[in-house]
Amino acid sequence: MKLYSLSVLYKGKPKAVLLKAAYDVSSFSFFQRSSVQEFMTFTSQLIVERSAKGSRASVKEQEYLCHVYVRNDSLAGVVIADSEYPSRVAFTLLEKVLDEFSKHVDRIEWPVGSPASINYTALDGHLSRYQNPREADPMTKVQAELDETKIILHNTMESLLERGERLDDLVSKSEVLGTQSKAFYKTARKQNSCCAIM
Repeated sequence: MKLYSLSVLYKGKPKAVLLKAAYDVSSFSFFQRSSVQEFMTFTSQLIVERSAKGSRASVKEQEYLCHVYVRNDSLAGVVIADSEYPSRVAFTLLEKVLDEFSKHVDRIEWPVGSPASINYTALDGHLSRYQNPREADPMTKVQAELDETKIILHNTMESLLERGERLDDLVSKSEVLGTQSKAFYKTARKQNSCCAIM
């Protein structure tokens, strides 16, 4: 699971304007990094331009997923991640980033802003923190713990069933033993009764 890009854009009338972005292209070769970053910026702008206001969508491109959230006030966010990254966590991140951005950056700056002019530095921190969705998102962390508990419980149930089968074997053997013991007791009693002195 990996996040590659986190972008905040403004959905303008003719085209989307990139306001701020953070990238993690360390998994690409050094010579490809600038091209990959430019392509992520282009893809983010294109997806925002083609998305309706007030919508959320996930677009799959090869092994990557682009998650977009365009608010009704034309502020938009895009996360580019691999296909394994949970979409619920990506949309939670987008909602959090857009809420923070709208509180820190004045709405007047959105239509005319650029990455150099917008003063918002939290994107890099969010991008690095959300690389591991289990640590960043409490719901995912709880879900992971539940899955682990379910696996442990399943293993415990299997071991209990195996133990139960062994106990059943012992019980059936003890029932056989009980019948044999009763027969021995009756035989011994018969033998001892003939020898009793009156």
